[in-house]
Amino acid sequence: MFISTYENKLDKKGRVSVPAAYRSYLSSQGYNSVVCYPSFTNSSIEFCPQDRLEKIIESIDTLSPFEENRDIFSTSILANSFQLNFDTDGRVTLSEKLLNHTGIKEKVLFVGQGKTFQMWDPMSFKKFSDDARKKASLKRSELKWKQTN
Repeated sequence: MFISTYENKLDKKGRVSVPAAYRSYLSSQGYNSVVCYPSFTNSSIEFCPQDRLEKIIESIDTLSPFEENRDIFSTSILANSFQLNFDTDGRVTLSEKLLNHTGIKEKVLFVGQGKTFQMWDPMSFKKFSDDARKKASLKRSELKWKQTN
């Protein structure tokens, strides 16, 4: 499982060291690589093990081949995915396309999401995280109010 946040530096060749805890989990699942694609909901990169991507593909395959949503999700996720292998130092190399999507320049923030993880520019994630905490607090207040009325 992928939890917590870790910050690492991006080198001049676009390489970044994936946190040891994340690599260890992937290795325990039999993987020496990770799949990623630009998020279509925010300015991060989504990462997952191969089996998670296979579940996404199965879900897409349940849609009718003539349904617009099938093309939308296939294109948004599968056509823009990369399989990144770890080098001997536990690094992956990020393409310019991925870096441009996130605005990452020097530092990379790894953000655990349970069965997946994300990479963010640290300042962009701080804003996203602050907004998410505010929304979570409001949702909690709404839920408490509903339960008492």
